[in-house]
Amino acid sequence: MSARTIRRAAERQAQKAARKAAVLQATQQQQSTSSTPAPAPAAQQQPHQPETTSEPSAARVAANRQNAQHSTGPKTPIGKAVSALNALKTGLTGVTVLLPSDDLAAYQSHILSYEKLLKPIGSEENALVQSIADIRWRLNRIPALEMALIHIGHRELAATNEEFNCPNLTPILEMEIRRAYVKDFRNLQLQEARLARRREKEMAELQALQAERENQVIEGLNQAARLYWVALKNNRPFNFDAYGFEFTKSQFITFLAVQNPPVVYKEIKAEPEKTMPATA
Repeated sequence: MSARTIRRAAERQAQKAARKAAVLQATQQQQSTSSTPAPAPAAQQQPHQPETTSEPSAARVAANRQNAQHSTGPKTPIGKAVSALNALKTGLTGVTVLLPSDDLAAYQSHILSYEKLLKPIGSEENALVQSIADIRWRLNRIPALEMALIHIGHRELAATNEEFNCPNLTPILEMEIRRAYVKDFRNLQLQEARLARRREKEMAELQALQAERENQVIEGLNQAARLYWVALKNNRPFNFDAYGFEFTKSQFITFLAVQNPPVVYKEIKAEPEKTMPATA
């Protein structure tokens, strides 16, 4: 260790010892000057009462339930979009995809259209297609959320300044709205970019799985064709179902028809079992 390091260590120890001595001295002075307070009279001493929380009565609970029935929620598309912004519940994140204002039948039709388009097979592909369709559902919600923000801003700014009710000031009003709600608009843009990246990643993963599956099917078709050629050459039956291929018989027949030269698939019946002659 250098002399400078040793000197600094000694200075830190001295400062630490000085602080301890000052604290000890202040504590001793406080103990010497303080006196024990006289006990309060018995009449003034109050027993400790534990804090209790009052629970709502049954009548109050029933009244709250009855009042809640009068709230039916928004009716118009703009009102539903505005309601979706309450407490930042936009449906762009989290597990729940559908909002209370969403149309369940439209969502189910949306999912079916993606299943018909992407044709998933197996649990992994089905899960990816479900996720990709959900992401698109969320992305389709963003324009409505932006319109809801503009509607809210127009309502609030026009209430404070009557000049914004003039149609000629619509571009200026929209600019002021975007400045007033810059964080909300930026959040929507960030969520849109995040969802788009996730959708692109899952589409690439789905395409890789489907390409691998297609390669396996082609390899299986080639193997089945070789077995069929051997059986046909040796005039032996070829039982397609006995091999447990992962493709259908119609796919196999189509595959044979496009071979060079094309092969006409023939159903070869199994030869009858030969029985041994009975012994005398």
